[in-house]
Amino acid sequence: MANETTPGDNVTAATEEAKSFIAQAQEKLSGAVDATVGAVKDHPVAAAAIAAGAAAAVGGAAYAATQLGRDKPAPGKPKK
Repeated sequence: MANETTPGDNVTAATEEAKSFIAQAQEKLSGAVDATVGAVKDHPVAAAAIAAGAAAAVGGAAYAATQLGRDKPAPGKPKK
């Protein structure tokens, strides 16, 4: 029975796999951040416009979310 694995072996293998996955994710994220910084440096006005548009979209969505479910008077009738 030389090929038997123990629960400890499985945990060790899973831990190593998770560490490898995390290292790969960190590497890809670092590359994405570097690319983003480079793009912002090359095109600062476009980056500012994109950021402003994203902020407007988030603000609009937040405003819409606050308006959902509010009781609105029927047209022509005053609020109580």
